[in-house]
Amino acid sequence: MAATLLTCSCAPMLWAQTNSTYDAQFISWPTYNGNDLELSVDASGTHFRLWSPKAKEARVNLYDNGHTGKPFQVIPMKFDAATGTWSASVPEKLYGKFYTFQINSDGKWLAETPGVWAKAVGVNGSRAAIIDFASTDPEGWAADKGPEVKNFTDVVLYEMHHRDMSMHPSSGIANKGKFLALTEHGTLSPEGLATGIDHLKELGVTHVHILPSYDYNSVDEMNLQNNTYNWGYDPLNYNAPEGSYSTNPSAPATRVREMKEMIKALHDAGIGVVMDVVYNHTAENDNSNFELTAPGYYHRHWDDGRYSDASGCGNETASDLAQMRDYIVNSTKYWADEYHIDGFRFDLMAIHDTETMNQVAAELKKINPSIFVYGEGWTAGDSPLQPERRALKENVSKMENIAVFSDDIRDAVKGHYTNADDRGFATGKPGNEETVKIGIVAATPHPQVDFKKGNNSKFAYAMSPEMIVNYVSCHDDLTLTDKLRRSMAGEPEENMLEAAKLAQTIVFTSQGTPFMFAGEEVFRDKKGVHNSYKSPDSINAIDWSQKAKYHDLFDYYKGLIELRKSHPAFRMTTAADIAKHLKFDKIDSKKTPNLISYSLTNHANGDEWDEIKVILNGASEARTVDVKKGDWMIVAADGKISPAGDLGTTKGGKMTIPAYSALILARK
Repeated sequence: MAATLLTCSCAPMLWAQTNSTYDAQFISWPTYNGNDLELSVDASGTHFRLWSPKAKEARVNLYDNGHTGKPFQVIPMKFDAATGTWSASVPEKLYGKFYTFQINSDGKWLAETPGVWAKAVGVNGSRAAIIDFASTDPEGWAADKGPEVKNFTDVVLYEMHHRDMSMHPSSGIANKGKFLALTEHGTLSPEGLATGIDHLKELGVTHVHILPSYDYNSVDEMNLQNNTYNWGYDPLNYNAPEGSYSTNPSAPATRVREMKEMIKALHDAGIGVVMDVVYNHTAENDNSNFELTAPGYYHRHWDDGRYSDASGCGNETASDLAQMRDYIVNSTKYWADEYHIDGFRFDLMAIHDTETMNQVAAELKKINPSIFVYGEGWTAGDSPLQPERRALKENVSKMENIAVFSDDIRDAVKGHYTNADDRGFATGKPGNEETVKIGIVAATPHPQVDFKKGNNSKFAYAMSPEMIVNYVSCHDDLTLTDKLRRSMAGEPEENMLEAAKLAQTIVFTSQGTPFMFAGEEVFRDKKGVHNSYKSPDSINAIDWSQKAKYHDLFDYYKGLIELRKSHPAFRMTTAADIAKHLKFDKIDSKKTPNLISYSLTNHANGDEWDEIKVILNGASEARTVDVKKGDWMIVAADGKISPAGDLGTTKGGKMTIPAYSALILARK
């Protein structure tokens, strides 16, 4: 979006869209989305601009230090009523200095804030830093770019946390818990197997989804020796990297440079970087940078003035107000431009309105057509925002170039996330067959799928498979390993491993985009802790010695990814093609539960194979099926997989499939 000036002339258009009488007062505020918020440095000096239309006064405090000491200069700011902004300038380039803003609201000076647009910060993010961003670019940065993505269904997502990947002693990584951990090649487990970035490349994923990496609130960057852990869903400064992931949180340029070095290393390995963003709420309420800058505006409220809390974290932001919408759009554009981010995963995306999300995707596509935007199509509570305007999974067809997570396939395959003991299709519980089919066709209309029988969604909410991200587990809730150990308690671990393979076979052979949680390819657990957002590394860190112990599982994951990447039949891009080429075999689920069989026919999506047969047996006993006669290659059977289809051949007919396993056949 070009830098334009928006004024209160748009108020009549927005009035009908106001969600509470309290928030209606903000519609008449002038808005501004110029690219000089809140700092710019040029040949004429250093310039500050703060958007705060109702402040009585505003000032800039300049510091030599990023954390301590008194300001060496306090500069009053001048107000421009047309834009709602305050401005001030000094003739010098103040590189190496720090600043904060303060406003006078209703006769009271509020606490200092780095503002909402701080792009570099001092330790713990309380003061914004003035740095030369050009000096933070790694060698070759100008030519750096992520992998080209033709279709979202070509993407294979791997969700990871910086500490989880590298903190365990078995990682062989020197820069444990840091951005730089993923720049280290040649790191090995105690058994001599690849870890870190080499592991990712070996596995074959196309993109890593990094948990929040902006500057968040919960970790004291001055006392990193305490090894405080947090997922990072408590935003402080949305546009600056988190200091605890840098080797020197007190040096503002260091965290910027090291994050870029990580991104470039991943790009050089052919791996894209998706950033987890949490624009839906702030870590603090009244003391947030938003409230200290423009009190009341950036958050939604109920009619009585209380903070609305659809995030479950104390507040929610008001994406439907012009200045907040511009903020979200321009912040993602900044990360895509300055840091070459390849995609964005929106936390609790349904707190935002569909119009905002459409603007985000449209503007990002102008920067990089390969950028992938997806998010959670739900909220954690009610909101004043009307349901028809929310970026819910049920409203995904109102959005372009945006995908949502499928909780349909997640809960149907492994059992419901709220009940650790609940089983699913892959672990022997009947009644989930139709919901699994909904996942297989990526929630698109299909003549053989009865959505009314689905456990979650009752209609085909996606108009394209590119709108759906399939998964069985993520950082939230129990890992797949822990879920299996709870729900399959009493069974041998061998059964659990087979069920894990079956669960991921469903995900990786379904239409849509597959998503996996870091470490599950080595049977990673979190010792049964489902909400490990602040649990210690002893709970969260991946034990890389398990790669040797569960190398058969790793090889299966690797094979699944290679199979999917090699065969476009699993990556169709239109609902029409899925309805045409994906044919389910008739199975009476009451007589034969936990069995699904289907074919991908007629060289689906240009595949070299004429037909691919996928048979999924989630029962606790072997099943015999009748495969039509032909010259079939065996692609997957008995817990083994060969993307080339060289596990043997069969003429079809009666074939037995072991419990908790998949049979994949192909013929040319």
